Amino acid sequence: MSNDIFLTNNLTNKKEKFVPIDEQNIRMYVCGPTVYDDPHIGNARPIVVFDILYKIFKKKYSKVTYVRNITDVDDKIIKSSKENNISISELTNKVTESFGEDCNYLNCETPTHQPKATENIDLMIEMVSELIKKGFAYVNNNHVYFEVKKFNDYGQLSNKKLEDLIAGSRIEISENKKNSEDFVLWKPSASDEPSWDSPWGKGRPGWHLECSAMSKKFLGDEFDVHGGGIDLIFPHHENEIAQSRCANDTKVFANFWLHNAFITMSNEKMAKSQGNILKIKDFRNKISGQVLRLALMSAHYKQPLDWNDKLLEDCQNTINKWYNVYVDSKNNADISDEILQPLYDDLNTPGYIANLHKLYEKALKGNDNDKALFVSACRFVGLLKQNKEKWLSFKMSRASISEEEILKKIDERNKSRENKNYEEADKIRNELSDKGVLIEDKNGKTIWKFK
Repeated sequence: MSNDIFLTNNLTNKKEKFVPIDEQNIRMYVCGPTVYDDPHIGNARPIVVFDILYKIFKKKYSKVTYVRNITDVDDKIIKSSKENNISISELTNKVTESFGEDCNYLNCETPTHQPKATENIDLMIEMVSELIKKGFAYVNNNHVYFEVKKFNDYGQLSNKKLEDLIAGSRIEISENKKNSEDFVLWKPSASDEPSWDSPWGKGRPGWHLECSAMSKKFLGDEFDVHGGGIDLIFPHHENEIAQSRCANDTKVFANFWLHNAFITMSNEKMAKSQGNILKIKDFRNKISGQVLRLALMSAHYKQPLDWNDKLLEDCQNTINKWYNVYVDSKNNADISDEILQPLYDDLNTPGYIANLHKLYEKALKGNDNDKALFVSACRFVGLLKQNKEKWLSFKMSRASISEEEILKKIDERNKSRENKNYEEADKIRNELSDKGVLIEDKNGKTIWKFK
């Protein structure tokens, strides 16, 4: 059985064997949040997907450099600060903090570097200057644009011709451009907007430029993997490739491009315009982060994931069941390549979850070593990170019914059964179930537990 890693590369539209540029340092860049509003469940998917890829790389290689940026200067941020009547710094600090709490809640590891755009403006100005000098960019009316026609490979990632990309996207219209498809590298700021001094006047960087400058700083001109959501392929990632390759004079920017599919609700894309946004922070006091994490892993990252209450209920029940064989071990058992095989094969998380179910069944009948292996295999992907007592305590504290109320309801049910009023007894059972309580009649007694 091969223990090589295979990844679907959107640059070639093929699943390929991962061969690093430098085995001594695997380099990965993932587009992080634009901090204008609290992250939603759709934002959570790439957080978890690329956290798992980070774990796989760390299992196989001695050093992995993982960079995930924070975009803290952007048109959306300026608009949001005005709508909420708070300063830009207050908004971006609040949302950045919320994003960090979400990542911890989802049991994600901290990347090696989390640079902020505003801390790297000088690098962006350098890159723009280089692009102008090499003839790939032009200045007009204090704006700087990248001239797309100068880059022959434009459209390679999205696998489309330039004309098709222009026709099928929202291109910013501006009389300052030579051509409609050209994109902004630097633009002037209004008096009440963030601005920095530059050779082209006070202004701020274009969104695409930020990732190119920060990836170069921490990973070099070429690196192994670039990731993000599927909505970033065009124009964001296409533009990153163009400006980075031209500025750095390379044939490659990133060798592998990975993109996760959308999360949907009733098969509709989750978006503000649809009014179906679910923020991660709204789940924190209701559901354990590992339940959300398992739900996010339940579909392959390249497939859409439909979000619904049944998915969460199933994942809650699964985690609850798995805690039946939990053993608290300080030392993680060694996980074989055979168990990890689905993850090596293009991050096949549903396949890995199937392996966890098999390990659970073995642990249920086996000894403490079998249980320790199962717990270690769960922990490898960020599950069962808290001990059983904390898990039960969390469930009890989030329950919508107290123990006293549960016992009272059970007593009422038992009286209904004695009076042969089975309809009322079933009604009480269903009421308890709706509140997350399972009851079972065993040896003449009724026992209960939280789901």
